[in-house]
Amino acid sequence: MNGKFSLGIDFGSNSVRALFIDAATGEEFGTGVAGYPSGDKGVITDSSNPHVARQRPSDYLSSMEKAVRLALEEANAKSGFGSDRVVGIGVDTTGSTPIPVDSSNRPLEEKPDFRDNPNALAWMWKDHSGMEEAEKITALAKKIRPNYLAKCGGVYSSEWFFSKIWHCLNAAPEVFDAAASWVEFADFIPAALAGIDDPKKIKRSVCAAGHKAMFSSEWEGLPDAEFLAALDERLPKCLDGLYDTAYPADEIAGLLCPEWASRFGLSEGIPIAVGAFDAHFGAVGAGVGPGRLVKIIGTSTCDLMVAPNTEKLPDIPGVCGVVDGSVLPGYYGIEAGQSAVGDIFNWFVSKICRGGDAEFAELTTEAERLLPGESGLLALDWNNGNRTILVDPKLTGLVMGLTLHSTRAEIFRTLVEATAFGARKIIDRLEEYGVKVEDVVNCGGIAEKNPMLMDIYANVLNRPMRVSASSQTCALGAAMFGAVVGGVYGNVEDAQKTICAFKERVYEPAPQAAAVYDELYGIYSEIHDGFGVEGAPYDHYGAMKRLLAVSSRVRTEKK
Repeated sequence: MNGKFSLGIDFGSNSVRALFIDAATGEEFGTGVAGYPSGDKGVITDSSNPHVARQRPSDYLSSMEKAVRLALEEANAKSGFGSDRVVGIGVDTTGSTPIPVDSSNRPLEEKPDFRDNPNALAWMWKDHSGMEEAEKITALAKKIRPNYLAKCGGVYSSEWFFSKIWHCLNAAPEVFDAAASWVEFADFIPAALAGIDDPKKIKRSVCAAGHKAMFSSEWEGLPDAEFLAALDERLPKCLDGLYDTAYPADEIAGLLCPEWASRFGLSEGIPIAVGAFDAHFGAVGAGVGPGRLVKIIGTSTCDLMVAPNTEKLPDIPGVCGVVDGSVLPGYYGIEAGQSAVGDIFNWFVSKICRGGDAEFAELTTEAERLLPGESGLLALDWNNGNRTILVDPKLTGLVMGLTLHSTRAEIFRTLVEATAFGARKIIDRLEEYGVKVEDVVNCGGIAEKNPMLMDIYANVLNRPMRVSASSQTCALGAAMFGAVVGGVYGNVEDAQKTICAFKERVYEPAPQAAAVYDELYGIYSEIHDGFGVEGAPYDHYGAMKRLLAVSSRVRTEKK
């Protein structure tokens, strides 16, 4: 295996990262990062509608070229690297981020008639403008296709594929009519790199299809035309440009075409793996396996687990799907997550405190001095809706227990604790349905750079918290699939055994802190269900008084 390299390309919410690794050891030879130039850090919004989040596909392509060139320049400066020995490429992206394209797989935003039409752009994963459509999809499926919902947690989300397409039909029928197909971001990039100019010839990702588009082999693919017509008689037209087969990421999507070989400075014909979502490849790069939960902590979180597909796995209400082959081939991939984590912290520091990095560091230092329960505050982590386990974008954030003595640091810590409580809800739901969580591995910049958050998570979840050794776990996972399709490994599990590693520090729960957080979690669960579950038998009387009692006790013990 010596002397062979692979390339991982990881598209995040605001930028793209390229990573060259030695396929034999996982040693990182070169990285490059490029931000998307349009909008606010690459995101195009609408001041009249806070639920809109769009991006330019042309930004994806130009930024990708820049990132790969930067990574290649760094790699070429190191002894032993050779661009002619790159044997495979893997790609991950955000999702569900569907792109309307024409019959030659060209994004509609490149056409003059649509250049300034935001509905012709990529519909970013955190675009929630299809909330009404998502609710109608859920309601109809409950009546006539409950099996569709069973595989995606019981509720169809506004973040997902068909909600966005249907909303486009309602908001911009001219875009819907002009689209020959809708291509997920994760499918669009491998197809572009391979020079595929017909959307019907794209190998679509089972990761995207299964988790976001109600795809399953149990009903021979996507939702049927009868179901879509019952939603809107115009909607079945979109099926003409879609697909009935989807593939795991150890399949070859195509070979690097001459144009992109030249733009990258690599050889033609390099195998490109079928794409997947960033968090799923991040889980692979962090060593996901049976019993191990991987948390990718960023602007939002995505929680991934796998279970052997040789064993019967129950449908799990409230998760974002149980899909065969979506993370590791041969395993069911189980996805859950939170709609906002880092975004909540950023909102509080930048919008409420009007600060930046220095203010963030100061608040963290002050918050670290506080004990669990000392502030008397409790929050709900729903500032961008709830992804798991309630799957409701219309839920909003809440801070309870505020007094005239509450400080910014106390509120900041409480928001961190709220995200930890939300994470515990996910683990409770998984274990309720027989999926045992034995080990938790975290990755992402927040996990690496914020020991306070990791300590809080260890105590709230009452489990040791490990952190992936690589700061590029998504790109690393992509590069590992590149090594698989490049023939270096027979399967991705073999690649994991060689490449995956963890940081030396393990965050262990402290019994006293964990006990206090158990108390607070009981109150959190009460208000979680009271505000988030229809018909829950809570009136919340006494919740504030219980918070004050915990605070008084902790403050007395602290003296």
